[in-house]
Amino acid sequence: MTVSLPLVVVLGFFAWGAIKFLGVRTWIVVLIALFGFWLSHTFLAPAIESGTRSGVSVVNSLHD
Repeated sequence: MTVSLPLVVVLGFFAWGAIKFLGVRTWIVVLIALFGFWLSHTFLAPAIESGTRSGVSVVNSLHD
């Protein structure tokens, strides 16, 4: 059985787990999310997106 989840759902799950089980404070998660949002509007965004897509394709090819 194959399940497709958007990357944002997986990252949201990890953020929730960090808050719930590791004791990370909510404001730190919000600050990191805002940093990522602002970073997506810089010249680094294409490189980050390309790296993320490459990483996801490597992980997906390992499971085929």
